[in-house]
Amino acid sequence: METHFITITYHDCASTYGLSEAVVREFVDLGLLRMAEAPNTLEEEPTHLARLARLHHDLGLSSESIDVVLLMRRRLLQLQQELRRQQARAAQLERFLLGGAPTLDIG
Repeated sequence: METHFITITYHDCASTYGLSEAVVREFVDLGLLRMAEAPNTLEEEPTHLARLARLHHDLGLSSESIDVVLLMRRRLLQLQQELRRQQARAAQLERFLLGGAPTLDIG
């Protein structure tokens, strides 16, 4: 999946995603958002910005709590990827054991 980044000012981010500029700055200070090279500008994925706004508004989470939720989400995604990999390996082994996969003749 390809990642798309946008460059957006703090002010535009705040107004687009319904956040205050102070909250946007707090997110930057905590490392939840990446600053761009230009001052008061972010370079971020729109989906990440929307996710932060939802966690802040819909769940009323503090910035520190959002950081914990995002860490747990990242770990969950890693575990899901590892599970898919292990399931594919198990399926491959089952095919091999049931004779559905080619075997090497070591003579």
